[in-house]
Amino acid sequence: MDRARLSSILLNAPAWVRLGLAVPDARLRERAADVLAATIVDKLDEPAVIKDRNQLPLPL
Repeated sequence: MDRARLSSILLNAPAWVRLGLAVPDARLRERAADVLAATIVDKLDEPAVIKDRNQLPLPL
């Protein structure tokens, strides 16, 4: 795992989870942290997608 992949996972986590980590309600913070941890674990289990720079994107 590298920093770029972890950063991408964190930035693409659900918005309520990222905001939920900073709320004053302890229950919501714990719930948000649990969902964020589950998101990270799920995404790390997926194979990393490496895009070929030489492949041109074509519209469908």
